[in-house]
Amino acid sequence: MLVVAFAVAAEAQRQEAMKQTVAYLASQELGGRYPATAGDTLASEYIVKQLRSLKLKPVVKGKKKKGFYHDFTYGKEVERATHNIIAVLKGTDKRLKNEYIVVGSHYDHLGLGGKGSGSRRPDTLAVHPGADDNASGDAVVLELARHFKEVGSPRNIIFAFFGAEEQGLIGSKQFLEWMEKGDGRRINLPAGKDGMVAMVNLDMVGRMRDNALSVAGTGTSSEFKAMAEQTAAQTHLNISCTPDGYGPSDHASFVAAEIPVLFLTTGGHMEYHTPDDVPATLNYDGMQQTLDFTKELIARLASMPTRPDYINVPSSQRMSHANLKVTLGLMPDVMGQSRIPGLRADIVVAGKPAHNAGIRSGDIIQEIDGKPVNDMNGYMERLSELEPGTTIPVKVLRGEKIMTFQVHLSPAKK
Repeated sequence: MLVVAFAVAAEAQRQEAMKQTVAYLASQELGGRYPATAGDTLASEYIVKQLRSLKLKPVVKGKKKKGFYHDFTYGKEVERATHNIIAVLKGTDKRLKNEYIVVGSHYDHLGLGGKGSGSRRPDTLAVHPGADDNASGDAVVLELARHFKEVGSPRNIIFAFFGAEEQGLIGSKQFLEWMEKGDGRRINLPAGKDGMVAMVNLDMVGRMRDNALSVAGTGTSSEFKAMAEQTAAQTHLNISCTPDGYGPSDHASFVAAEIPVLFLTTGGHMEYHTPDDVPATLNYDGMQQTLDFTKELIARLASMPTRPDYINVPSSQRMSHANLKVTLGLMPDVMGQSRIPGLRADIVVAGKPAHNAGIRSGDIIQEIDGKPVNDMNGYMERLSELEPGTTIPVKVLRGEKIMTFQVHLSPAKK
């Protein structure tokens, strides 16, 4: 009974720590964590303080507090200076001392939004708190760092918090370039990019539904899918696996460098990239489940007797939007989290064709123009066959009810 009580207390402590991290990073005070702003500085200082309290190694020699920072600049018309935050946990296995796993999340967000920012409300200037995107991932990675500092790891683990992800995965690209240079300052990092055996990325892990977690990149190494499924069975999660490692987050930088990746997310929602992505909307029990899953997944990666092989998996979502003449005006569940045949509409945008016809967020699209839709590829194929200005039937599943809507198609923006 004492062991159970201790485990419950430890879990409550971890969850409270994650709540505190999200509450601070997604606070109005930080102003949306836009790179090179005061909020960006405050966010990075908070993360560094946590890493220092864990007594993890800084990445740069002789810099003390600044040793956790990997500084970089970006932008041509307006140059901005920001940084990645990187800490090192030394591995305990002498045979694996030159190999390491990167566990990462991005800590930046959209600031006040506005035109060209990526906000889904570009005409509204307001703090975009980014509680799910990606204070949730940062909170989980900090607790992963705390856990592995306590229990150790055979391989080295690099805990990385990337800057300027929303501006085009800039921080993760800069990190890989920096590793490639091998400029002698990284005394606490094992051998360059060649020592990197895998990357685990957490982005938007705060809105778990139906015990479901998406895991992409499971085909980038031959052992990853079985490893993810075994971990899910052990931690009682429903996972959906996507073989390729492409996608709009920092893991894409690593797979482009031929490094095996695993990308964890709980998917999109109506508050995504809006001022309404606030801490109160998060599922903290679900974040605890994601933490438990990821702890076990990383432990398995860290103890593999040989480094995982890399497999080049073509993207399953590379049908170019430029070839589409029409749009429904929705964000589909690109990770395929629905356990029901079809493709769930994660976000249906007000004023666009699908919304005008009556389709709503959460509906599962099963047919377009009388032809079946089973997944993202089927959805894109159906759209590629359609012409603007026409009206076509779209069959969806809403709850337990099948519904058909007549959608008048708009031209896709080029």
